[in-house]
Amino acid sequence: MIRLMRKSVLALEAVLDIAYNARPNPVQSREITERQGIPSRYLEQVLQQLVRAGILRGVRGPRGGYTLASERRRITVGDVLRVVNALDAEEDVTTSSADLGTQVVGPLCDRINEEILARFDQITMEELCQQASKKGIRRADGTVPDYSI
Repeated sequence: MIRLMRKSVLALEAVLDIAYNARPNPVQSREITERQGIPSRYLEQVLQQLVRAGILRGVRGPRGGYTLASERRRITVGDVLRVVNALDAEEDVTTSSADLGTQVVGPLCDRINEEILARFDQITMEELCQQASKKGIRRADGTVPDYSI
C-alpha cells in the first residue's frame, strides 16, 4: 500500500485548516499549530513554500496570517502535494545509478506518481471543507459552516 508522507499529510491539514477557518480573518500559523498539532518549525517552512507557489497568500501585520490565494474550489489536493514533493525533491540525494533503477524502477515510480497526482487533482479544498462540515467539525469561531445551496 502506498501512503502519503507525513509532510504531505501535514501540509494538507494546514491548507485545509486555512480553507476552513480563514473567514473573515487570516489564519495565524500559531493557531494551526494549536488546532492540528503541526510542529511550528515545519509549518512555517511549508507555508512559505505554499505562498511562493501561489496557493496561499501571506498577510502581514498584527492580525496577519494566511489565506487561500484563490477560491477553495480552484485549489486541489494535487496542487498542495506537488509543492511538498518539490520540497522533498530538493532534500532527496538518493538517486540510483544502476540500469534497473534508472531505466525501469525510476520510470515506473514516476508514472505511478503522476497517476496518483492526477486523481488528487480531482479533489478540491471545497470538497474537503464540505466533508468537514458534514462531519460536524467546528470552525475556529465555534460554528459549523453550511455549504448547501
